[in-house]
Amino acid sequence: MNLNIDESIKLAKELKEKTINTKDKDILICPSFTALKDVNEIIKESNICLGAQNVCYEDKGAFTGEISPEMLKEVGCGFVLVGHSERRHIFKETDEIVNLRLKNSIKNKIQTILCIGETLEQREANKTKEIITTQLIQGLKDITDLKGIIIAYEPVWAIGTGKTASPEQAQEVHSMIRNLIKKDYDQETSDKIKILYGGSVKPDNIKDLMTQSDIDGALVGGASLKSEDFYSIINF
Repeated sequence: MNLNIDESIKLAKELKEKTINTKDKDILICPSFTALKDVNEIIKESNICLGAQNVCYEDKGAFTGEISPEMLKEVGCGFVLVGHSERRHIFKETDEIVNLRLKNSIKNKIQTILCIGETLEQREANKTKEIITTQLIQGLKDITDLKGIIIAYEPVWAIGTGKTASPEQAQEVHSMIRNLIKKDYDQETSDKIKILYGGSVKPDNIKDLMTQSDIDGALVGGASLKSEDFYSIINF
């Protein structure tokens, strides 16, 4: 819930200008709902994709405050986040709700980023593997084909705190996620699926994170609000 419409337009214009020759990277931005349509007009005919921060598990009806997949597609969204840690921990979204949102976005042909991650309390209690496994399995419940799905590991204790999982800590969990995908699906799916790291990603740590074998990209938070920082991350 950062940046109004004018600020979002300004950031999108700056980012488009900076990344005009960046053809070898997949770039996605997820503005607030109110800015989606205007930002889409800015990034048309660029290599920047548009996503939303959440989506309803129903297509239409009496669901006050929700946004349907069709509404997102109407304003140009090809991607959406589900299960972001703030949705889980502030707004109490359960694994079951996250799974319903994911299934509906996939049904409506929107590429979906499933966010999973443990709290500091859970990590210190040595429950990281348990939490990640549960969130992944429950989030992907009844999903037989992972085409169009991206996984994002975001340790809650590293989001907006300035703390960052070390590259080795992040790699350990990413490897575990990939092995779980291999176990529940197959080797090809495990090899192809993109797994992003999110949690205080900054220009000064992106390179070390991206050298890890199972980290395919970054889910950037606060650093994406400044075009210089975001471009530095994109162009690491």
